Formats: sequence, C-alpha cells, structure tokens
Amino acid sequence: MAKDPFRTRDHVPEFDDIVAEIRRRSEEVRAKIPMVADVAYGADRAETLDLFFPEGRRDRLPVHIFIHGGYWRMFSKTDYSYVAEPVAKAGVIAVILGYALMPAVRMATIVDQIRRAKRWVDEHIESHGGDPGRLTVSGHSAGAHLATMLFDDASRPSGIKGALLLGGIYDLRPLQESFLAPEIAITDEEVERFSPINHNFDPSVHVELAVGANETLPFHRQAATFAERLQMQGLVVSRTSLAAANHMSSVRDLGVAGTQAERLMASLLGR
Repeated sequence: MAKDPFRTRDHVPEFDDIVAEIRRRSEEVRAKIPMVADVAYGADRAETLDLFFPEGRRDRLPVHIFIHGGYWRMFSKTDYSYVAEPVAKAGVIAVILGYALMPAVRMATIVDQIRRAKRWVDEHIESHGGDPGRLTVSGHSAGAHLATMLFDDASRPSGIKGALLLGGIYDLRPLQESFLAPEIAITDEEVERFSPINHNFDPSVHVELAVGANETLPFHRQAATFAERLQMQGLVVSRTSLAAANHMSSVRDLGVAGTQAERLMASLLGR
C-alpha cells in the first residue's frame, strides 16, 4: 500500500526526535527570554497567546505573529516557543498564538480565533511596546494555512507587511481522502470556504512560500499553485525550496541560526 503523502510521520523517520527537540528548546526559551504567558484574546481557555520580548527598552517595536501547525488537531503554542528566540534577537516582539483543535471545534471556529487574535494584537500590542503598523506573520503547515486568513480580504489593507508560509496547505480538498478523513472529517463546505486558493488577498503583502526539498509532492504542488494564484492577484511572491529539509526539520530550523529557514525568517523580520 502506498504511503499517504500527507501523513508526516510516514515520511519523517526522526519525527519524534524533532518534536522532543523543539519542546525542549521551547522550555528553555520560556525560561530565558522576557515574556508574558497566556494573554487572553477571547473567552475560551484555548484563546490565549504568549508574548516574547527583546532585551532593552520597548518602544514601538516591530511585531511578529507565529501560528503553529499540526493539521489543526495537535500541538500547542508552548511547543513552538523556540521560534521566539530568533525573533527577539532581531529586536522584534514575538506573538505565539494558541487556538482550539479539531475535531472538538470546526474550522470556522479556528479561523475566527486566529482573526480575533490578530485583532487583539492590532488593538493592544502598543501597550506592550509594539507597533501594530510594523507587523509580519509566519506559520507552518496548518499554521501557514491559518496565516493566510489574516490577509485574505482584498478590499482593505491587512496591516501585514510580509508573510512566511512554510510547508502550507492551500487546498483542503485532497485532505478529504487522506489519513485525516476519520480524524477531523473536513467537509465540502469547509473546503470551499477555507481553501486559500479560493480567496482573494491583500495585494500589499509580500509573501514567501517555502517548502522543504524533501517534502512530499502535494506540498510542492500546492505551493506552486498558490504562488500563481497570489501573483495573478498582484502580490509579490517568492518561492524557496529548503535544501535537504523535510516537513518537520524545516520548521525546527526556524530557530536554528544559520539555516536556510532561519535566514528567511530574518529577511521577513527586516521588512
């Protein structure tokens, strides 16, 4: 039987080792970087975010939002605190978002949560020393999908300067026939409403689409198709294949100095 191209564990032998590594590094980062944990952006217990700060005076600093992946059904913001380290070193406030997980909630709830979290940043980050006018966003896998939902209204500016979308899902339909079908049961309505390839985007956002060179074919195809869609709408789009990287090592490397993924993050933060 052929392996499911969307079942990451089948294609990344070191999956558990990488997860253990990023969780360990995240715990270390939470202990050493100034932060405010579990800031509520809504009433649900899942609707919280963590703020990480650079050393020194906080006055109108740039702000970066990171959204974790896990096929909308696993992981948490605390697993990805490590992403805040290169962000803070660049003099930028890191906002690591939490959200509820499927199948306990549906996609509409998660998308609404992510949008409300961004609205919290727009309205409140100034009181924490940030500048909402200097905002960038990144996400991995399902997090890349969710990140697109922050600038998918072409009728008005999103306020986002740039986005790094890493190993993202931009067409949900193939997932209906993947291993995820019995786990989260994406509906036809969710495919239509929440596939980014069906949306129109803020043309002022510069988008970097990155995929690990060793990721399975659907991730490369989806990135190529989505890039074409964005370019047709007038967005500036860059595409990068991360050498020797797979679906998990690519996101791990966001926090590893000198890696290709970390350099893309640094470029984004400089916008």
